[in-house]
Parts: sequence; C-alpha cells; structure tokens
Amino acid sequence: MNLNSPKIEVDAADTSPILIIPYMWIGDFVRGHTVVRVLKQRWPNRPVDLLVTSLCAPLVDYMPGVRSGIVWDLPRSRLALARQWQLASLLRERHYRTALVMPRTWKSALAPALAGIPERVGFVGEARFGLVNRWRWGEKALPRLIDKNAALALPDRAPRPPEWPVPQLRVPPEDVARWREAHGLGSRPAVALAPGSVGSGKRWPFYGEAARLLIAAGLDVWVVGGPGEKALAAEIVATGGPAVRDLTGTELRNGVLAMAAAGVAISNDSGLMHVAAALDTPTIGIFGPTSPYHWAPLNGLAATVQTKTQVPCQPCHRPVCRMNDHRCMRDIPATEVAAIAQRVLADAARPVAP
Repeated sequence: MNLNSPKIEVDAADTSPILIIPYMWIGDFVRGHTVVRVLKQRWPNRPVDLLVTSLCAPLVDYMPGVRSGIVWDLPRSRLALARQWQLASLLRERHYRTALVMPRTWKSALAPALAGIPERVGFVGEARFGLVNRWRWGEKALPRLIDKNAALALPDRAPRPPEWPVPQLRVPPEDVARWREAHGLGSRPAVALAPGSVGSGKRWPFYGEAARLLIAAGLDVWVVGGPGEKALAAEIVATGGPAVRDLTGTELRNGVLAMAAAGVAISNDSGLMHVAAALDTPTIGIFGPTSPYHWAPLNGLAATVQTKTQVPCQPCHRPVCRMNDHRCMRDIPATEVAAIAQRVLADAARPVAP
C-alpha cells in the first residue's frame, strides 16, 4: 500500500509513541501487524507498542516495527476495575499521544481513557462516549476484520486502499537452528500439522491419515499446537505411526519456531495458520464452515483446500458442528491434502529462474 498521496501525508517529524489495543486471539493478533505497518508508513519515527496477553506475548518479539509489548492479562468475564487502574498508571508513564482501540467493547477503551491518552481512536460501540474521543463510523460497511482494524490507522474518512500491507513475523535463522537442535530434529523437509482450532467445527478430522501418507513419502511430520492439542497429537501419532513427532508445547513461541522451521504447514482456520503465513512458510489452509475471503491470511496461502460438497449450512461459525455430519470437512480426503503438500514442497525446492 502506498500512502504517498495528496490525501495521506507522511510525517517523519512526529516521534510521539502510539499504543494499539488489538484483538487478543492469536490469528487476529497476527493480522493486527498490518496496522503496525500502516502506522509506520504514515509516521516512520513514532514508536508503536502493543497491549498483549501472556498467551500472545511471544509474537511481539518477531514483529518488525513494534517497539515493545505491554503484557497485561485482564479477565474476560468482569471489568476488574483495580487492574484497569493499574494498567492506566503504566500507560500514563509511557506518555502515549495516540491509542487505537480495535475491539468495540467498553472495557477495552477504559484504561487508555483513565491514562489520559489525548487521542483515543475507535469505532462507535457500547456507548463508549468519553472513553473514545476520536470516533469512527461506517464499520458495518467494511467487509473484513482487517479492513475495520487497519482503517483506524488511516485518517478519518480516508479511502480504503486496494490492498493492505501483509503481516510479517521474522524469526532469526539461528533461533530456528537452536530449536531444531534442542528437539533433536534433522534437516529433512518437514510438514507441520496444526490440527487445533477454536471449536471442533473448524477441525479437519483426517490429519492422522495425511501424516501416514506423508511419512510414507519420506517426509518428516510434526504436530504443532498448544496443550489443548495434546489429545489430537496423540490421535495423529497413533494413526500416522511413531515417526510422527508430537511437538505440541505450553508456549506459543514453540509453535512459532516450529512453523518457521517447517518446509510447509497444513492448518485448519486457526491462529497457527496466520502465524505460518506471516512467517512466509508455504501454508495449506483447510476451510470448511468458514469463508477464506473473510478469514484467510492476507499473506496468501500456498493452497486453499475446500470441500467440493455444498452443504446448506455454510458458512457457519458454530464451534461444534450439529448439522450434515460435518461434511464440509469430512468430504476433504487425506490423499488430496497430502498430494498438495508434496507438490508445494517440490515447488519450493525448485531453483528460481534467473
């Protein structure tokens, strides 16, 4: 995206810090790096900080253009006013001039207001009068979450560009090498499987069969995810065979490093799909109930796999499938996904023509 236009000025003289209050789901947090890139194009010398939960905190270390992350866990089910005051005190010490409040909730805007940040930008929502003081309208006309988020980084009423800058995660090669050594991994091409998702409705059920086919083709296969994916990993190893490595861990950093080390990633519509894509790891996204247009990474995917079976309940955002026997996922065969993965790896291995 080019901001060098008469309507949007680039100001290199401004050095006042900016705070972003992002969405805290892993995939949404990764996509929020687009907002950082838009801000840095407008104000190349304004430091940009992110409020972040302990879950997403490792991602900040790999985001170009981010000065620091403020790790602060707030409970989802209550206001926690004392914690809000403590956060506001911390924000006040950092002298932010601008805060972009992406979520539309009342409590997401509370600490920046209590901190007295002069410019608090956000969409109208939940009667946040006084908490947000730079109102933006027209959110419903923006088709995707990334359009809503990145629009807050532009001047009010500025036209939306045809393309947003894509999210980026950059892992130093030496970090990847140390991670491989620590886990006793060789140097053969590896396929990283990310079988988890928020809710079973978005989970493809045939990772184990795909793992068995990929192992038979001479590839290393890793299962990547958090502690919630341990049971899924055990099922995949049971079906795919003992050569499948269970690399699920307790910290997101482990998943980031695994995706950076892999030759190709296969993922449901999940946070790790966005992590892999932002790392420039060729990524195969499996979509059933959800729309790739709305939820696929901006980075683009090496392949988008969808069932050819049309079911009347699509698109669906229910966490658990209760209709049509989950055919939107069950009708995607393991042979198709394994073949695509092998083709993507072969393409990546070919030398680039001069």
